[in-house]
Amino acid sequence: MKKHALRIAISLGIVAIFLLYRLDTIQLPLVHQVELWSYDWRLKNTLPGGQDTQVVIVDIDEKALSEIGRWPWSRNVVAKMLDQLVNKYGVAVVGFDVVFAEPDTSSGIRELDSLAKKELKNCTEYQKILSRNRSRFDYDALLASRIKGRAVVLGYYFNGDEDKQGKRSSGMLPESSLVSEELKSRSNILKKTGFGANLPVLQKASAGAGHFNPKPDQDGVTRRVPMLTEYNGAYYESLSLAVFRTLFGQPEIKPVYNQKDGLLGWLEVADLKLPVDLNGAALIPYRGGQGSFPYVSAADILKGRAAKELLEGAIVLVGTTAPGLMDLRSTPVSPVYPGVEIHANMLAGFLNKTLRHAPAFANTYEFFLILGLGLLLAFLLPRLGPLASLGLTVAILAVVSTINLIAWHKLLVLPFAASVLMILLLYVLNATWGFLEEARIKHQITGLFGQYVPPQIVSTMSRDPRHFTMAAENREMTVLFADIVGFTSISEGLEPRVLAQVMNDYLSAMTSIIYRHGGTIDKYIGDAIMAFWGAPLVDADHASHAVQAALEMQQRMVQLRQEFAAQGLPELQIGIGINSGQMRVGNMGSSYRVAYTVMGDAVNLASRLEGLTRQYGVWIIAGEATRQRVSEGGWLELDLVRVKGKHEPVAIFEPCDVSFSTDETRQQELQRHAELIARYRAKDWDGAEAHLNELLARFPENTLYRLYRERITLCRQEPPNDSWDGVCTFTTK
Repeated sequence: MKKHALRIAISLGIVAIFLLYRLDTIQLPLVHQVELWSYDWRLKNTLPGGQDTQVVIVDIDEKALSEIGRWPWSRNVVAKMLDQLVNKYGVAVVGFDVVFAEPDTSSGIRELDSLAKKELKNCTEYQKILSRNRSRFDYDALLASRIKGRAVVLGYYFNGDEDKQGKRSSGMLPESSLVSEELKSRSNILKKTGFGANLPVLQKASAGAGHFNPKPDQDGVTRRVPMLTEYNGAYYESLSLAVFRTLFGQPEIKPVYNQKDGLLGWLEVADLKLPVDLNGAALIPYRGGQGSFPYVSAADILKGRAAKELLEGAIVLVGTTAPGLMDLRSTPVSPVYPGVEIHANMLAGFLNKTLRHAPAFANTYEFFLILGLGLLLAFLLPRLGPLASLGLTVAILAVVSTINLIAWHKLLVLPFAASVLMILLLYVLNATWGFLEEARIKHQITGLFGQYVPPQIVSTMSRDPRHFTMAAENREMTVLFADIVGFTSISEGLEPRVLAQVMNDYLSAMTSIIYRHGGTIDKYIGDAIMAFWGAPLVDADHASHAVQAALEMQQRMVQLRQEFAAQGLPELQIGIGINSGQMRVGNMGSSYRVAYTVMGDAVNLASRLEGLTRQYGVWIIAGEATRQRVSEGGWLELDLVRVKGKHEPVAIFEPCDVSFSTDETRQQELQRHAELIARYRAKDWDGAEAHLNELLARFPENTLYRLYRERITLCRQEPPNDSWDGVCTFTTK
């Protein structure tokens, strides 16, 4: 606790901020926006799709404007369309997502009335004819006559927020849907001070009316529709709700309050339980993108071209998708979406009972979620390593997301953003803190081991530096010596600048390979490289990694020779000796200079084996201890040798690349080679020579096989005694 006190304190401060946000004590606009985005993501990824034919949209589209003329049309045209919908197509309800606010004078009735009042005021015959035929020219009255007695719902709009007085009103409002003093104290329904409604003659004739005001969120996206709006103390329903009530015979709207807080939670309309927020708004149950409901051009209705089976018994909404008529909205499913289809989605939600709502316990749920998870992560993350912290964070996020999605599929909308952002913020805090702490530790470790050890090993060591030390200790390890053949004579022929460049290129290339295979550079001895595996990190496969590095070093030398030749530089060959065994590793030296190095008989043998590469004409020689620890690849046994300074003989081998294990021809070569060695040690000179001849036929310049031919010839001339064990003794280093 004391070690992580500051980190825990900062974490608790973050938790407190999110708790205050959840209590509405402070505002965090970014969190609110992320909440909206998360809502959109859930919505878009669970859209039911398909078309709902219960609601049909009669569209005042570009086609209709082209055939009928620009909007607004004369009311006699609208009356004809209404006749067609009711009489010809047999629709159930017609809702207008347009407002008829101005009188229609397109028939010329205003001029006729003017004549009757002025120039023809005393013309009795004119007055009689005008009186008798006036209804033919009063298109508003004509439309009202077609509306009356039919299930027709008109649309209108409110304007002027409560804090912005002075909005002009026009037209006639319908009767209010609800008057309730109790609702005022238990909700925060939007109050308006002005409206734009339909002509009185039309409004009085209609079965009902509803406002089509959108309620976009702070980002301008429409996710909700206000089911009720307050004006002069009374409440007025939305267009979709008015159409629904007209369809079912105008059932009463009843507010229902949450038992927990006593605030508005639902509206009951017949058997529909309509979830709303404190503003009286309902979430729009989008089915999908534009076209989730059938569209029929208004021109096709007027000219009788529409399919009757599509319209018969359907709810019809008359609206527009024509861009010039300005009824396009930004929604979660599309940045450009017809406003009329928003009402269609609401109606389908009423009919299918697919309305989502945020339950009364939602804020309480997230408050305790933030509190519980915040405390858990604040105290636990500082104690965990990077992977454990990531795993815990991912697991918690998965659980929170799963709970949220399960609730979503049950039509419950639980808050998501605050808890998730808090979890991520706590993780980022601790990950960043851990990174900075790791950087400090890594700097400490690099100071100790950076000059010897590859970066990936330094990184591993830095996770827990207490487990690593430079103190001398015994370990089983593998050591490698690499030396340029004939380097002294090569260097004498090069200018110092060129020699330095050659050495830099060579040592950089070889060191890179050693590092890549997890080796530690012990030292550079002129042109020679000494490296080991198994310290400071324990490496169970130290022998295999050393052999792989040696093979790759020889492959890289082929490329280097080509690069040097292109520059006119001499050809370089390197010999490599590898051996495994117990070694003493650690900081060794004097009070003036120390080095992290390895010592021991196994180390000395590796150095001797590097020198033997010239004798046997191979570029890599590994000791028997290394061969026993490496199972992959192919191995050529070269000889039994007794090197200077050691009494016991040791078998030496040449490692081969992995192609030996898959190439049948090379497998046969290995088999003949093994037979050669076995026959030679059994003093079967004829059998050994037979195999040797086969090998020399394929590899006539092979130094190793020419060496064995010389030995067999010598043994024929001077047969060895019974104590001969086939061991070759070397008396020089």
